[in-house]
Amino acid sequence: MTGSATPIAGSRTGLLVLASGSPTRAGLLRRAGVPFHQDPAEVDEGAAKAQLKSAGADAGAAALELARLKAAAVSPRQPGRLVLGADQLLECEGEWLDKPGTRARAKAQLLRLSGRRHSLATAAVLLKDGAPLWSHLEAPELRLRRISPELAEAYLDAAGGDALGSVGAYQIEGPGAQLIEELSGDVFSVLGLPLLPLLGALRREGVLP
Repeated sequence: MTGSATPIAGSRTGLLVLASGSPTRAGLLRRAGVPFHQDPAEVDEGAAKAQLKSAGADAGAAALELARLKAAAVSPRQPGRLVLGADQLLECEGEWLDKPGTRARAKAQLLRLSGRRHSLATAAVLLKDGAPLWSHLEAPELRLRRISPELAEAYLDAAGGDALGSVGAYQIEGPGAQLIEELSGDVFSVLGLPLLPLLGALRREGVLP
């Protein structure tokens, strides 16, 4: 899978590999003019999350470790290239929510988050030949409106399948924006990638001018 981009003059193509199949993360990089390729990692995220939580990791530490695991899974097959791993964990009152996967779970998550504040621990890690070069964590906070079962159903009708692949079952770049009452922190990180710090790291590594 390849991400196409229009690089800024002077950028070095072929050096960055996104260890994720996420269309949202790929879209953020593409629109920012970052040249990259996608090589999705195969990591058992459910097992890794369970192990991290049982070991007492908080959401931020877990997101960083999951991002590292994804980059580490891809780095051996991408010698000499920067490999970007990323992860996002939603935490609400001590509970971690995963991508719902089904409409029933999506509705349950929306009702669970109704009127409550939650955080999105969003991590990114760069490795090269397995060695860590950079990592960053953001944790924007959001609060959803009071959501009735009827509003949840109407939103899921409007969002379609996109909601099923997003933690919390909402996407702020679509009709999910209507569910948000408050947002504090980095908007790019809400979308799944701490983009501005990442761009700085890519400039330091010579990928961007």
